[in-house]
Amino acid sequence: MDAARDHNVGWHLSWHARIMVLAWGVLVPLGIFTARYFKIAPGQDWPQTLDHHFWWNTHRICQYSALALMLLGLWLILTAPPMATLPGPHWFLGWSVVALGLVQILGGLFRGTKGGPTEPGPDGSWRGDHFDMTPRRKAFEYLHKSAGYTALLLSVATIFSGLWQANGPNWMWLTLVMWWGGLIGLSVVLQRRGMAIDTYQAIWGPDPNLPGNQLKPIGFGVRRIEQQDAPIHRAERKPTPGQ
Repeated sequence: MDAARDHNVGWHLSWHARIMVLAWGVLVPLGIFTARYFKIAPGQDWPQTLDHHFWWNTHRICQYSALALMLLGLWLILTAPPMATLPGPHWFLGWSVVALGLVQILGGLFRGTKGGPTEPGPDGSWRGDHFDMTPRRKAFEYLHKSAGYTALLLSVATIFSGLWQANGPNWMWLTLVMWWGGLIGLSVVLQRRGMAIDTYQAIWGPDPNLPGNQLKPIGFGVRRIEQQDAPIHRAERKPTPGQ
C-alpha cells in the first residue's frame, strides 16, 4: 500500500513540476518578452502601418496557455495524496505566484475600451479608455505591468525552490538556465536598440497631438519615438541632390 501511495505521490509531483515549469518558466517569459520588444513587428512599415497584432496575439496565447497549465498543475498538487510535510518556501512562493497570475487575468477583463481609429464607437467617435488614456486605463497599465514583472521574478524563485525540493533532474536545471539566459541576453541587446516602444505609440503612431502621446510612457525603460525621428515611408522620401 505504501509503495502504491508513494508512486501516486511521485506521479502527481513530477507532472506538477513539468507543467508549472512549462507555464511559468517558458510561456510567461516568452509572452512578456514579445510584448515588451515587439510592439512594432519585424518588417512592419511603422508608422504607415499601425496596430500590428503580432505581439498582442503572441502575448495572449502565451499567457492564457500558461494560466490553463497553471490551473492544471495546481489541481495535480491539490489532488495528490496527503504528504507528511509542512508548508515551506516553495508552498508560500507558489501560492503568491498563483494569486498574481489570477490578478493578471482578472485585471485584463477590466482594462476598458480601446477606441481610436481602429475601433471607433457606434457614433463614429474615437473615444475609448485606451485611446484617451483615462484614469482607468492608466491604473490598469501600472497594475498589469508591475504585477506581471513581480510574478515573473517570484516564479523564478518558485521554480528553483521546487526543483531543489524535488531533487529535479540536471537537464531541467540546465535547460531553464540556458532558456532564461538567452532571453536575458536578447533583452539586453533589444533594450539597447530601443525596441521597448510605448504601447500607445506603437498602436496609434507618433503624432504628439494624440492624448496618450502627451503623457509619460508607462513602464521602466519604455521609450517614445519623436515624430521627427519616425521613419519616412519610401514613397514620401525626397530624392537627394544629384538623383
